[in-house]
Amino acid sequence: MSDVNDFFSFRNTVNNISNTDQEKTADYLEPIKAFARTTYKSIYVIDYQKKGFEYVSDNPLFLCGHTAMEVQEMGYAFYFKYVIESDLDLLLKINNVGFEFYERIPLEDRKNHTISYDYHLKNKEGKIILINQKLTPIFLTNEGKIWKALCIISLSAEQNSGNIAIYKKGDNKIFRYDLEGSFWKTTEQIKLSNREKEILLYSTRGYTINEIAEVIFVSPDTVKFHRRKLFNKLNVVNIAEAIAHATNNELI
Repeated sequence: MSDVNDFFSFRNTVNNISNTDQEKTADYLEPIKAFARTTYKSIYVIDYQKKGFEYVSDNPLFLCGHTAMEVQEMGYAFYFKYVIESDLDLLLKINNVGFEFYERIPLEDRKNHTISYDYHLKNKEGKIILINQKLTPIFLTNEGKIWKALCIISLSAEQNSGNIAIYKKGDNKIFRYDLEGSFWKTTEQIKLSNREKEILLYSTRGYTINEIAEVIFVSPDTVKFHRRKLFNKLNVVNIAEAIAHATNNELI
């Protein structure tokens, strides 16, 4: 039977925090709260020393019918209540392999990495949604352990849970974890052409194919051609999925 402590790997045990480290966190939540007010995504902050949530935004996507303060007070017990059982095991797996990977990263690079993965939440009404979570370290201890981490939640554009990937800022490589084989593999990040980005950006503003064609001075068939290439590249079936995928993976 899993419990909350299973989420806190011995590889990232955070005990005493120095006064110098404490000083670094003065008012750090204020810009995070400001960011939360400007985005549709849910945001929360994990404190690995206190083994809980230090901040949870008011965006309802992650809250499962609770207030932000209620979820903050629940902390990791929230996962046991609202993550479906099979995905709870997945989250524990991600926790273990993620920290194993993290230990191999040079100390100076650790805050430049983000881990992304998908899992299902089941809310109070029994509705199940697939969400994407991106976790990025904010503060490290002197030993390089993650003390506080920022989590950003959005609706997933994928079909299934998992999809574990680690990105490094400024690097074109993506490290993807193969759940069946239990190993990491390296791939290149997807690159969109300027035309594909242009079509995506106009699509996010609600432009139709004909309207996009008129604005960028091409035929509707040309827009359709670029959309088909875009869908194949992102492995999606419609423009809504393409927008979600591109936004979640910072392609636009």
